[in-house]
Amino acid sequence: MILLQSSSRYLLQILSTRLQHLEKGVELDCQWVEFDDVRYHIQANVKNPNLLFLSVSIPTPPPETTFVNGLPPGAIEAIKATYGVVLQILDPPRDGFNLTVKLSLSKLPADEEHKEALLVKISSIREVVLGAPLRAILKQLFSRTARFDLNQLVSLVHRPNEAFFVFPQAEKVTLIFPMHFRDSVNTVLATSFLQEFVEARRTPGLSNAPPCLWSHSPPQELKGACSEALSANAGFVSFVIFPRHVEGRKMDRTVWSLLTFHAYVSYHVKCSEGFMHTRMRRRVESLIEALERAKTDSEETAKKTAQSRYFRRLSLKDGRGSFNSN
Repeated sequence: MILLQSSSRYLLQILSTRLQHLEKGVELDCQWVEFDDVRYHIQANVKNPNLLFLSVSIPTPPPETTFVNGLPPGAIEAIKATYGVVLQILDPPRDGFNLTVKLSLSKLPADEEHKEALLVKISSIREVVLGAPLRAILKQLFSRTARFDLNQLVSLVHRPNEAFFVFPQAEKVTLIFPMHFRDSVNTVLATSFLQEFVEARRTPGLSNAPPCLWSHSPPQELKGACSEALSANAGFVSFVIFPRHVEGRKMDRTVWSLLTFHAYVSYHVKCSEGFMHTRMRRRVESLIEALERAKTDSEETAKKTAQSRYFRRLSLKDGRGSFNSN
């Protein structure tokens, strides 16, 4: 279920359709963009329909984020460990992309259930690549092994030229998200939403969820961050992850939820904006209907008044008679 949430639905649909119509040998060349500016390009030719070439372009990292050969640290190792011989990394990648892999459909397992599970994993390549350094830090937290420098701020990319920060410690890991929004209306809505988001965390039913804090000013952990990261116009959101939040299957849910937190907030901001626009349109429509009813009532009243009156043209003789009688 978690893998399905983190997978690209469109990529999964393309792979499934390709397998179903593999005997037709149709040429494939498709590009698309998903949220946070993650681009995909999948190709296949008629000569060898069992081979698919998948290219992925991840968001442009800010200067404070470290990349290795155009990818986050540990991404190559994570791809090899997750997919084995099914995916082969091509070096160099296609122009304009950070990663290009060759998928051999003939190496997929024969069992339908395992085949479908592997296709879902391949469709989750975004989470595997971008989540590699975060997953490594959280695994260190769970296993209590100090492979990363403790109390050292780590910058990880999640949006174009924007990063979130990880502050690993022996007993916990703190993640800080500087929240940036271009539109002033979205900034106001996001600020209100984040404040309510923190308040909702304090309800009794969410006592086991990671502690969450929001503030206008940068947290103490961002003391050594660059000035661009400290200029968030919607404040700073902090999550504190403990070992219990990453044990077993919780690891996948935690990594994906943290990687897509900004997209999650943006989605709810857009929904709130759309809801308010809908309410405003309905209000305007009701006012127009009221004005139409008022206009109809006034016209009917004027019509009845005009029908109750009549006018008689007087001749000059009638007018003189009326004047003499007075």
